[in-house]
Amino acid sequence: MDEVDLLVIGGGINGAGIARDASGRGLRVLLCEQHDLAAHTSSASSKLIHGGLRYLEQAEFGLVRKALGEREVVRRQAPYLVHPLRFVLPWEPHLRPRWMLRAGLWLYDHLGRRSPAFPAAQALDLQRDPLGTTLSSSLRQAFSYADAQVDDARLVLLNALDAAQRGAQMQVGSRCVDLHAEQGRWRVRLETGDGQQRTVLARAVANAAGPWAGGLLERMQARCGGPVLRLVQGSHIVLRRAWPADSACLLQQPDGRIVFLLPFAHDHLLVGTTDTDYRGNPARCSVLPSEVAYLCEAANRYLREPIAPEDVVWQFAGVRPLLADPDPRAAKLSRDYRLQVQSEPAPALHVLGGKLTTYRVLAEEALELLRPALPEMGPAWTATGTPLPGSDWGDATQAGARLQALAPWLPADIARRWAGAYGSRSEALLQDARGLADLGEDFGAGLHAREVIFLRDYEWARSAEDVLWRRSKLGLRLDATQMARLQAWMQPAA
Repeated sequence: MDEVDLLVIGGGINGAGIARDASGRGLRVLLCEQHDLAAHTSSASSKLIHGGLRYLEQAEFGLVRKALGEREVVRRQAPYLVHPLRFVLPWEPHLRPRWMLRAGLWLYDHLGRRSPAFPAAQALDLQRDPLGTTLSSSLRQAFSYADAQVDDARLVLLNALDAAQRGAQMQVGSRCVDLHAEQGRWRVRLETGDGQQRTVLARAVANAAGPWAGGLLERMQARCGGPVLRLVQGSHIVLRRAWPADSACLLQQPDGRIVFLLPFAHDHLLVGTTDTDYRGNPARCSVLPSEVAYLCEAANRYLREPIAPEDVVWQFAGVRPLLADPDPRAAKLSRDYRLQVQSEPAPALHVLGGKLTTYRVLAEEALELLRPALPEMGPAWTATGTPLPGSDWGDATQAGARLQALAPWLPADIARRWAGAYGSRSEALLQDARGLADLGEDFGAGLHAREVIFLRDYEWARSAEDVLWRRSKLGLRLDATQMARLQAWMQPAA
């Protein structure tokens, strides 16, 4: 029977972050994920590293301060993956008054850690600003502030990869089918999709199962009573439309909600999100036609050239596990998290709620709460420790220049994509290659066999879906025939 210090259940951002932190403290770690890494909530976010400007209205000052502090830390950890972005907030007199927006932005600036990457908010004249040409001609005034954008699924993968490089075992595609306490430890049975089983004895368990965390908490008999989580579906739509790469929009809606317009996948536009209570299996949520209509209508209140449901080229939904609250309005629920510790019948920690931006500090706090059960662990290290893999070439622009210098024959679109996805890890893809022919079969859109093998061998990709929608966004560019060819090519290895 295998023995570990810490079993992490859940391969989303919080689980991967905890596994990385724990491995760096010298613990023996095993992470199990029933599907793919970042398969659900952590690949279905708005893909932002931000403080959450709108949370100020809900007086969540502590959450905003913590998230703004993490914004700069996470950017330093993966500079090629986290991109500072200007957010433009058009002003309309019949919605929030100008003084309120100014006050909120002033507070946002002063709650955060000042950095050249995130300049202070300012007023804008949309008649002069380049973004004004894409917005309705009736809009004249706006405010801008700074936050950042990230590929959420790849952030999860980088944390998992770093954890593995530090000795963690990553068991992807394995479900926890049985878990019970035995003499102060957890005896856990894991099962893969093809029925293979493995039994593990863990000194402590970190329940980072996201939307499933509440059910797992009940199974572990840590709590009785009402639900600790409220599941809320957030949906996004993607359109093939040119959009300035350095700017996003935050759009106020008459119902009090906000919708983002975000640059995406180089030449696409991402619109989201919604907030709808969800009941059912979190793995099976899907975008509703009413949500597509809502997002199109929300965007069209501001866009000069309207969008329509038939323009949507991709849509995705995820279930967010938010802290339970009696407020009937899902959009008003807290995005903060709670860490719940149990010592009996065996040590465990349960991650309830949370958001992408605060994953690192959440992991740090989680490990400190587990210290009584694992007293030999090392000190906290992730705030100033080694950056995530691939970061030693700098940001995406610097990485792209380095890559083109190493391989001038590499097409610009592939170099740009590799630089933004892999950073300095791109060098491994060039091993002994002197031209495109050396990269193997081209499945379309510059996706070659060598890259697929790299994703399979080093990033746990097992299917075409894993490659096209989580490790890359090339599903936007391949047709059905190309996707089927890729899946057939991967099938023998899977």
